[in-house]
Amino acid sequence: MVWPDGKKFAFTVFDDPDGLTRDARLHVYPLLRDLGFRTTLAVWPIGPLRGDDFRGETCALPEYRRDVQGFQKAGFEIAYHNAAPHSCSREEIIESLERFREYFGEYPVSMANHMDNADSIYWGTARLSGLRRTLYNAMTRGVNKDRFSGHVEGSQYFWGDVCRARLRYCRNFVYREINTLRVCPFMPYADPERPFVQEWFSAADGTDCASFVNVITEANQDRLEAEGGLCILYTHFGKYFVADDRVNPEFERLMRRLAGKSAWFAPVSTILDYLREKNGPCVITPAQRAGMEWRWLYEKARRGTS
Repeated sequence: MVWPDGKKFAFTVFDDPDGLTRDARLHVYPLLRDLGFRTTLAVWPIGPLRGDDFRGETCALPEYRRDVQGFQKAGFEIAYHNAAPHSCSREEIIESLERFREYFGEYPVSMANHMDNADSIYWGTARLSGLRRTLYNAMTRGVNKDRFSGHVEGSQYFWGDVCRARLRYCRNFVYREINTLRVCPFMPYADPERPFVQEWFSAADGTDCASFVNVITEANQDRLEAEGGLCILYTHFGKYFVADDRVNPEFERLMRRLAGKSAWFAPVSTILDYLREKNGPCVITPAQRAGMEWRWLYEKARRGTS
């Protein structure tokens, strides 16, 4: 891959709001900004509308909303993580997208499903096909069988047509591999079996600080550079990146090292748009789909991925 401005490789982060607190906002994002990273922050545009069994902040909080708008002005992408930190009806989802546009000037371009929402689209067993779906059900004891119905017409949670009309990219599988293009060289891709999402992308698994640091080790950084690859690192900056008003020292050290390399640091959608322009639109084949699903199942069986 030839990257813009002669850069040797590309790196970005997709951060979900689960667990995100004021401390994380005030420490992690200023560090990223000052080091030259421009990444993607997903939000809940509304809520919570009911219940209190969640940790994280939503755009219903004015202080949080102002901070996120400031990140957007600094060049970070704001993405979508379902409507709220709980399941929402079709009407609530449509309202959340209108609030998103009101707050950030346009509809979201990229998204990732929130793991607990019944309105998540093509989630749980619907992520997989054929025998791999059966194996997944066995591995998870059927806990996610038919649990998610954002893509199921007739469900109170259905919003697939809205998703296709309003959003472009949705995250699916994550892997322990730092070079996302090694496991998904054809992304972004359309999947004929999942037509309510325009295009999908994969990511590296850095769900919390410990796993994030394990992905961006010095050796992995150097290999990513040597391969001229791309890392889309999926994480939650609200999960143990900040303690006692201080960013995790190893995370900061490795990010400073990474910032010193000749890399293209751009938000997720910007990089996916570039890949699409360079490679053209891709419709995934059954063999490509099977390869990704088998690898994801294997990693899930070994250590768990989301």
